[in-house]
Amino acid sequence: MARKLRVSPLVPPLRIVLVEPEIPQNTGNIARLCAATQAELHLVGRLGFRIDEKAVKRAGLDYWHLVSLSVHPDLRTFELKNPSSKLLLFSANAKTSYLDMDVAPGDALVFGKESSGLPRDLLARHEARTYGIPTAGAVRSINLASAAAVVVYEALRKCGGLEGAKLEDDPNEEDFPR
Repeated sequence: MARKLRVSPLVPPLRIVLVEPEIPQNTGNIARLCAATQAELHLVGRLGFRIDEKAVKRAGLDYWHLVSLSVHPDLRTFELKNPSSKLLLFSANAKTSYLDMDVAPGDALVFGKESSGLPRDLLARHEARTYGIPTAGAVRSINLASAAAVVVYEALRKCGGLEGAKLEDDPNEEDFPR
């Protein structure tokens, strides 16, 4: 039986909020990240793809049932349903590094759509809690799914969610390395 490095889920879980995501593969990758970290996935606004059962099955997302998923018509609705979640926004145009974020269990990590990011007025209202991932190369930004993974694992680290990692048997895995 294969063994996997595991940690206990963070309580309350982090909330990953995607505002108007456009690319289904990015959202699928982030959904898998949420399943792996036990973070909640919140999709906000108009989606650039379908997430009905038929579309999910066709995309081969065999872990979709492991994702705590909520869909909201707008960010205000998310905030009303999750009043204890502090919003932390992420933008390629931020002035503060994600390494400096003040994050706690239950906070909401908010990412914008691939083509244009989060709306400027939203970023302006939350400037003190807007963070970016520094890059050395001259690229506009990094991929949304990559950015979410970097931020989620740093948030887990800061919240103590990666402490106590231990090897556990994984009955769903065959006994070979990956």
